Amino acid sequence: MNFSSPRSYPAETIPAVLVLADGSVFSGSGFGATGKNLGEAVFTTAMTGYQETMTDPSYHRQIVVTAAPHIGNTGWNDEDDESHDGRIWVAGLVVRDLAHRVSNWRATSSLPEEMEKQGIIGISGIDTRTVVRRLRDHGSVKAGIFSGEQALRPHAELIEEVQNQADMAGADLAGEVSVDKSYTVSAVGETKHRIVAFDMGIKTATPRNFAQRGIETVVVPAGTSFAEIQQLNPDGVFISNGPGDPAAADEMVAILREILAAKIPFFGICFGNQLLGRALGLDTYKMKFGHRGINVPVIHHETGKIDITSQNHGFALAAPGNATTVAVDSGDDERAFSTEFGPALITHTCLNDGTVEGVALRSGLAYSVQYHPESAAGPHDAHPLFDQFLTLLDEHGRNKNSQERKA
Repeated sequence: MNFSSPRSYPAETIPAVLVLADGSVFSGSGFGATGKNLGEAVFTTAMTGYQETMTDPSYHRQIVVTAAPHIGNTGWNDEDDESHDGRIWVAGLVVRDLAHRVSNWRATSSLPEEMEKQGIIGISGIDTRTVVRRLRDHGSVKAGIFSGEQALRPHAELIEEVQNQADMAGADLAGEVSVDKSYTVSAVGETKHRIVAFDMGIKTATPRNFAQRGIETVVVPAGTSFAEIQQLNPDGVFISNGPGDPAAADEMVAILREILAAKIPFFGICFGNQLLGRALGLDTYKMKFGHRGINVPVIHHETGKIDITSQNHGFALAAPGNATTVAVDSGDDERAFSTEFGPALITHTCLNDGTVEGVALRSGLAYSVQYHPESAAGPHDAHPLFDQFLTLLDEHGRNKNSQERKA
């Protein structure tokens, strides 16, 4: 079903307010579901890919403020969901202008219709420039969207409710977004390798990238024990992106340390990068407002190459010595640190603010990046990271080919 003719939604104006824990209240019009949703207000600078953003489990418990002013013109389709079951994970959506016309040949419904179906509340007509500036200057903050009768409650009452919600710092959320049972994504063509992927909030584009390289992916729930992983006899292990505070993920850090000790090839992205850093002895911290967008420049220190990357994270790795940033021109000695698994190195740095964007063992057996090489949505600059993992599996995987595994 294509939506190419003008559509007006909602027909009536629904009162809505965005409430921040600092006492700020922004009035607008509600769309999607009606009621209230609480979460942490964050902003994304991406100008496209709102469906991928909203279905990314990493956005669990977050109210997303879009810096791009015009949202909704491509509607909603059946192909771009990044959650395994098509679920919208954002706690709410804040936009300046909601499109009144859906114009895309793949659209099967409108953005408000899908949000209403899944119980997600949105607010439009907000001066998002002001909200983004406030979050940039003062940091991400607890928030809530209230629409319909909820929006008519006294502001003091709404502010108190927002302030009393749980903090994002210290939140262990991976278990809330992870699958309950394992599933397998088959390789395209010949199966060259099998890997285990921990679902901390995995996006569907990630196993799809592995599949295109002949890698079969067994996706397992967060917290799956090392003994269970060994029974699957994988060539390598992957840990995905996901929500929450990595400092609260002690169980996964312990499992990853067992994986590293067994010298099983490892690759991690986003949350997986933070867990690898912790397993290697680094600390993590909550960023002021995080990185959320699809145009973040990152330098790879080993090659000098700069990638434009897709990112979504509110926590980061602290550099060796607990510095929060790494100088772009720092040498190997300044970025190197020792671990019980061998020498390690800070491999990538964000050019915007010096944030650590990647770590690796010098042996090459384990590496990770803070950004999203699967690029859904976003640029494809970082796709070679999947090729790097394939090469690592070719050289060090337990099973050299599918025939050996079957034997």
